[in-house]
Amino acid sequence: MELIFWGYWLKREGFFKGKIKKVRFLSSFEDIEPSSFSFLLLSYHMAEESLCLRLKPSEYPLGFLLELEDIEPVPAVEGRTSLEPAGSSFTPEGYMQAVERIKRYIEEGTIYQLNLTCRFDFHLDGSPRDLFFKYFLSQPVPYAFFLDLEDFFIMSGSMELFLKKEKNLLISQPIKGTSRSKKELEESHKDRAENLMITDMVRNDLSRVCLPGSVRVKELFKIEEYRTLFQMHSTVAGLTQAGIKQILFHTFPPASVVGAPKRKAVELIDLLEPHSRDYYCGCAGFIVGEDFTLSVLIRTATGKGEKLSYYAGAGIVWDSEPQREWEEVLLKCRAFEVLTNSG
Repeated sequence: MELIFWGYWLKREGFFKGKIKKVRFLSSFEDIEPSSFSFLLLSYHMAEESLCLRLKPSEYPLGFLLELEDIEPVPAVEGRTSLEPAGSSFTPEGYMQAVERIKRYIEEGTIYQLNLTCRFDFHLDGSPRDLFFKYFLSQPVPYAFFLDLEDFFIMSGSMELFLKKEKNLLISQPIKGTSRSKKELEESHKDRAENLMITDMVRNDLSRVCLPGSVRVKELFKIEEYRTLFQMHSTVAGLTQAGIKQILFHTFPPASVVGAPKRKAVELIDLLEPHSRDYYCGCAGFIVGEDFTLSVLIRTATGKGEKLSYYAGAGIVWDSEPQREWEEVLLKCRAFEVLTNSG
């Protein structure tokens, strides 16, 4: 059992290993009883509780809470690893047909936006721990971690902040808008409209757990550069007196990875996607006392033994072009696919 993470989580430099004292399985938000220092992992399927829905089954537990004693620095050792593609849940044609179905739902007024994802399967030759270091070094991101729970492992190279609570300040930074070109992203009316829609959803979610009149959009359409792409995010903040259980129950799953309106989007996602999302689009992060920092589990792979799956998606709106949305999925997968046959 092992937890390795990038120091940014705790405002430090370098990689660290968490000394795990106790592991608790979670089946409800009510089970979250953090110690003074914990690591939390929640499956996307916790949306069944927060949205009162039944989703297709997942083979993984709903969540874990790892009580930590301390942390210690660890070196980044890549080792020799390689990946062999082993299929995907959608063909390109199947994904584009699903995009057309979503556009019809939007025309009918059933939804306004929906995030459609694809699962990419791989065969791993080598250690998943070494693969995690190679993955991070190919595209460094703030919220990276590797968790090996012996029966399975999860690695995440997320750059998206779901929720951060410092004293009574609650912050969320949803990402919507992806491109190879900064200029193209700056000039994309589609991406700005999508970002604005999701930002408004986050503002509404935070309003459910924040003090009346305290929720504000602090930043809109900020573009960040990463090695393989550019992404647009906004920042929403408010003041809260709520605890982590209440906050998660009223904001989960993250708005940016489902769509609008949230409950109907999750219902249609389960209908349209042939795969289970498992931990992808859930959340994970550190709890320190009453404060916490949780990422959205994008850029995330889950595996058992030599098999692992990586996920990527695109936000579909009324004027989406199916071919371009599939290309966005492939672009988001690029940071992981560069590891294929890398030796």
